[in-house]
Amino acid sequence: MASRSVSFHQKLLRTLPFFSRRLKSTASPSTSGAPNLNFPEKPDPEPKKPGTPKKPSTPKEPPFNLDDYKELFSSVSTRKLIRSTVTLHLAAMEGMVDLGSTVMNSRLMKSSIPRKMVLESIERTFYDHFCGGKTLGEADKTVKKLWDSGLRAMLDYGLENALDNAACDRNLDEFILTIDSTKLFATSPVSFIVVKVTAICPPGLLRRVSGLLRWGYKDNSLHLPWKLKTFPIFADSSPLYHTLEKPEPLTPDEERDLELAYNRLIKICERSKQANVPLLIDAEDTLIQPAIDYFTYSAAIKYHRDDSPLIFNTIQAYLKDARERLVIAKKAADEMGVPMGFKLVRGAYMSSEKRFALSLGVNSPIHDSIEDTHACKFAAAKAVDLGIKKENQNLQFAQLYGMAEALSFGLRNAGFKVSKYLPFGPVEQVMPYLLRRAEENKGLLSTSSLDRELMRHGFTWRQYPTSWSSVIVDTLDVGKGKNLPKLIG
Repeated sequence: MASRSVSFHQKLLRTLPFFSRRLKSTASPSTSGAPNLNFPEKPDPEPKKPGTPKKPSTPKEPPFNLDDYKELFSSVSTRKLIRSTVTLHLAAMEGMVDLGSTVMNSRLMKSSIPRKMVLESIERTFYDHFCGGKTLGEADKTVKKLWDSGLRAMLDYGLENALDNAACDRNLDEFILTIDSTKLFATSPVSFIVVKVTAICPPGLLRRVSGLLRWGYKDNSLHLPWKLKTFPIFADSSPLYHTLEKPEPLTPDEERDLELAYNRLIKICERSKQANVPLLIDAEDTLIQPAIDYFTYSAAIKYHRDDSPLIFNTIQAYLKDARERLVIAKKAADEMGVPMGFKLVRGAYMSSEKRFALSLGVNSPIHDSIEDTHACKFAAAKAVDLGIKKENQNLQFAQLYGMAEALSFGLRNAGFKVSKYLPFGPVEQVMPYLLRRAEENKGLLSTSSLDRELMRHGFTWRQYPTSWSSVIVDTLDVGKGKNLPKLIG
């Protein structure tokens, strides 16, 4: 029974998508309107309807092994395994996620004693499992542990939704300190610094900018005096229903705040370039994503290295317009001679996106099925198909800290370069991140059962198993040398 289940999950893993970085294709949308990323594909046995993108071929075997439990779990302590197992079983309980969200938004959190008890409980369970620490010092210790286990870290100061300029300035200081911390290591265990634009620009202003950008896409005559040079942000299939009527221009105060926010990002880019560590700009919901794309692309035009990207934008592949937006932005970057990076992930705002679309009576911007989302991403084995060596610096993989540990260690053991997305920060302020991780595990590709099953096998057959949650596979580009994309996933 157990062996059949593991075999089934390994078949599932063969088809899992990965998130791409620095797509070095110069492809443009085909005449039918479907984008083509110029990856070699086998001929399709059946004709496709016009406008239907090809799905990546499924490899016969995964490029890693989940059967050797001793090797898979060799770097994980039994104590960590036990705590992680308890945490994951709690997260898998029916209604646990909804209960947690209700408690965090209740009056209970306004009373000091209950608030302290709730936060301490969260810290000792979900926070410890999914986060690297409350401070940069604690996060550095976690980074070193990952490094000792053969993994690197994508370091994320996990704050977001700053409400005013003062909070944005404080967050800027933390991002600068985080970047500077990477200089302490001769060989850095930090592969990327992660930045959320909502931490350095109030979300209300991002909504205003996004609305004006959407209206400008529909009406080319709209004058936006503050707009800087950027890449294309929208595709014809992008959700434009957030802006149903022409928005008012930005006020002088809003234009001033926009310039302050952009200058914060520029300071982060400057420090990142000095430290020679690339930036990943996180994606958020479609209400404010256009402004985030605008910030990211404008900064990438100003700051990049000669032959490799300094800044990576995030594309959420569960969005129907993801592939088209990625292609047109990359084509524009190539035409400008700007090395632009892309991080392709499944997406983390499924419930809120569907609710908002339903409230307006329009179609959801998210793919109708998990299979459609997979078809929008690349398989990890594509790198093997292209003949890319595992030791190639342009081939990397990454998963969220506390999630898909089996995949991380399996890829590590197979010789690939692997990172973990590692958020850190005060418990209460990282709660939005934790709630999204919990929400993700409720739907679509939840394979926490695979994680728990592998742990049980590790407990039974070997001494050192590990912790998992759901396999959310994130990949950065497929590439070889300077002329092909890099892959992280």
